[in-house]
Amino acid sequence: MDTSAADLEVRQLGILRRIEELELAAEQRRLEALSISDAEAEVEPGGTEVRLSALLAARGVRDFAFRRVPADYYDHSLEERREILAADSVAQLCKSIVMVNTKAAADVSDCSNPKNSKYYVVIVQYMARLNAETIKNFLYALNENQIPKKRFNMRLAPEEESCMLTGFVHNAVTCIGMNTDIPVIIDEAITKLDEDFFWLGGGEVDLKLGMRTSQFLKAFNPFVVNCS
Repeated sequence: MDTSAADLEVRQLGILRRIEELELAAEQRRLEALSISDAEAEVEPGGTEVRLSALLAARGVRDFAFRRVPADYYDHSLEERREILAADSVAQLCKSIVMVNTKAAADVSDCSNPKNSKYYVVIVQYMARLNAETIKNFLYALNENQIPKKRFNMRLAPEEESCMLTGFVHNAVTCIGMNTDIPVIIDEAITKLDEDFFWLGGGEVDLKLGMRTSQFLKAFNPFVVNCS
């Protein structure tokens, strides 16, 4: 090979190496741009989510998730809400209701006695109809029939009382991290779901919380009542 041919080959190899370097540099910049875009797209969890997550973790609940939902979430059908949450079934969609015993004795004014509390939080499926009479019968039996049955009359607490006791507004109520340690009742039907997972309010109207049912039962030890 003469000198001119050798020089040409060297120049060609140099050009090829330069092209490879430029391609590698371009690919690196593209990957870096994607990483920046992904980081900017991530939504930092809000204060409510961080606080409730810490409370759940402290109780040993490992399998839980938060989902932000559209502002018109409650305008949608249950099936559409299920799709938004990516839940397995409509039966997993639940709500927390604050109930008050309107016939409690005068000395029963708070939640210090879980067996005979002025207030209870009841977790029930959206698809179910709450039966307050079964809760009344449960509490009567829980107190070994020592309190007259007429002293139990469970009704939906006024919204202002619910907000004051829980710290959560309407459609945001959850039994996790409430202002007041209100005894919790969960409908037995929820505990029998095949998926072992249910969704309820997450402390904000557009924030929903889902968790493993078995872990919730172990961590919070609610009363399990057939109340629907």
